[in-house]
Amino acid sequence: MRTRPVLIYDGDCGFCTASATFAERRVHPRCDVRPWQSLHLDEYGVTPERAQYEALWVTPTGRVHGGAQAVAKALLSAGGPWSVPGALLTLPPLRWAAHAAYRLIADNRHRLPGSTGACAVTPRR
Repeated sequence: MRTRPVLIYDGDCGFCTASATFAERRVHPRCDVRPWQSLHLDEYGVTPERAQYEALWVTPTGRVHGGAQAVAKALLSAGGPWSVPGALLTLPPLRWAAHAAYRLIADNRHRLPGSTGACAVTPRR
């Protein structure tokens, strides 16, 4: 059984990898940060389709938070000044704005610096 949350990201995406590296080096979330490609996703209750679509925060009890809320959970876990934006991202209407901003960035990550063709996201149905 896991004792720490896990932040799951797309390790094939240069933008996602750079973001995860930044989080590890600067934010210091209290979690394991792992690319989905190195995990047995079924152990986390996550499909590859969802892991390709958005970053995921999986609690030790198996609760999954995706997208902007995964980012919020990572910021909250870091504590200190990072917890302020993390907390704000959980509150409406900022939560809704964060979701829209996350989707805009995630859907266009293949256009961002450091991206590759592997960064393109297939829209969810």
